[in-house]
Parts: sequence; structure tokens; C-alpha cells
Amino acid sequence: MIEVALQNPYDFDTIPNALDLQKWSNAALQPQNKAVSLVIRVVNEEEGVELNHAYRDKNSATNVLSFPYDVPDYAVDIPELQDAYSQQHLGDLVLCEKVVIEEAKAQNKTAEQHWAHLIVHGVLHLQGYDHINDDDALKMESLEIKILKSLGFKNPYNPEFSDENR
Repeated sequence: MIEVALQNPYDFDTIPNALDLQKWSNAALQPQNKAVSLVIRVVNEEEGVELNHAYRDKNSATNVLSFPYDVPDYAVDIPELQDAYSQQHLGDLVLCEKVVIEEAKAQNKTAEQHWAHLIVHGVLHLQGYDHINDDDALKMESLEIKILKSLGFKNPYNPEFSDENR
């Protein structure tokens, strides 16, 4: 189970409620992970650009950034501490509200559908899933599709995705 801490420093009223964020995050939690915490921070475009530039050297905001939790240096050589730390905090997700809303419209999705997809996508990243190569992308996207289907959402990678197909 994931305990989600929501940070909404810009007081957006367009973001999903805490219960939905919790539900979507828990759905993406893979069986090897037990009780962990997660921070979801929703930022404005300016902060989104700053973070994307600092961590990915890109001069634009992106929809979601994932920051997996790193075990502190002093615990690296102590297996018991590694296990304890890794079971405490999964990591942080940062979502840019403006990008999420604009992408949802451009992709003919509801905002809720896109938020759910990005939360699932980000939580999978925090657990080590990636889409750098084709094989990894296929594995991650297949898992996203399966998780989103269990939540009542259609395949987000279907180019004909629309609310009527739900």
C-alpha cells in the first residue's frame, strides 16, 4: 500500500482528489513492494521547466518527472538498512498541471484519464520500469495498459482513444 502525500503549492483546482491519486498509485504498486510512501507534487509551468532543465537538460516542461528514492550513502553497505530505507519511501513524482491538461485535450482524453495514466506511468518508473529501448517500452506499456484497464480506463496508447470508447 502506498501512502500518498500531495503537494499542490499553486493551489490548482484541476487536479484529481487525494483518494483517486491513492487508488491509481496503489494499482501501479508491484507485488514486491509493501507499505511505502510517495510524494506527488503538482507544479506550474515555470517550476516544471526549471526541474526538467536541471534533471534532463531540456528547456521545456514535461508531463511527469520521476525521482526514485536513493538509499543514503551510510546505509549502502548495510543490507538491513537498505531494506528498511527502500521499504519506507518509493520516491517523488512531479507533474506539470498545464502540460497534463493540454496533453489530455490534444489526445482527446478526459483530464482524469490522463492524470491516471501519468500517475501509473510515474509509479512504474519509480519501481525501475523504463522505456528507453523497444523491449522495455513494450513491457512497461503493456503493464500500464493492464493496470489502467483494471481501473476502468481504456488503452492510453490507442490512437483512436476517446471518451466514447470507454
